[in-house]
Amino acid sequence: MVVVINSPVDGQAIDKLAEEIGGFYIKVVIDIKKEVMSAGAKMHVDEEQLLLDQGSLQGDLWGGGYDLETKRVTFDSIINNRSGSNMSSDILDPDIRKKFEVILRRLLRV
Repeated sequence: MVVVINSPVDGQAIDKLAEEIGGFYIKVVIDIKKEVMSAGAKMHVDEEQLLLDQGSLQGDLWGGGYDLETKRVTFDSIINNRSGSNMSSDILDPDIRKKFEVILRRLLRV
């Protein structure tokens, strides 16, 4: 179940979002300009497409996730590969990483 999240969710919603990845991990794509997140899919590309369909710009979208067991934010997604600006699946820019983490933690309340 892929959803768009624009306000903080509760623990029950977090558990539901994690169901797609074995109950311990939530994949997310965040629009760092609009500060909105899509989550709950098995693949980042599905979350990315949902945000694009709702008017987000490709350059504002970054993928990663949250591990419920380790409480760690991850910054790795194939959608992060950008010719000339981010030549990795990891988010390399420290400012983008920070904004991504702040938005994720605010919306998931973690």
